[in-house]
Amino acid sequence: MKIAVTYENGQIFQHFGHTAQFKLYEVEDGKIVNAEVIDTNGSGHGALAGLLSSLKTDVLICGGIGGGAQMALAQAGIKLFGGVHGDADEAVAAFLANSLSYDPEAKCDHHDHHHGEGHTCGDHGCGSNCGSHGCH
Repeated sequence: MKIAVTYENGQIFQHFGHTAQFKLYEVEDGKIVNAEVIDTNGSGHGALAGLLSSLKTDVLICGGIGGGAQMALAQAGIKLFGGVHGDADEAVAAFLANSLSYDPEAKCDHHDHHHGEGHTCGDHGCGSNCGSHGCH
């Protein structure tokens, strides 16, 4: 099994579509046998789902994520665990122990509305829309 985590400085990066890196974990018999950090090379929301699919990823652990990205992941057969905060390695360990706390509704509400090019979560103080999902 391959698990990907949106990644920045050891932590789960909180906005899927803007993540610069994923940490990929290879798991065999419930144990991590390999882990590596890969760059996304500036890929956007749709391309990130394709990248994860090409890497044969089974599971994605992330913070906030938009509805379009959720659909792209579902179409690629990648199981999503969103709304997760904190240390990436600890989150994967919790996932493997079947104790990962996540939010199946984790997404940034503003993704359902039209925004111009170059929009980023922090530009309009979306904390009021994203609540505890932390898409910043």
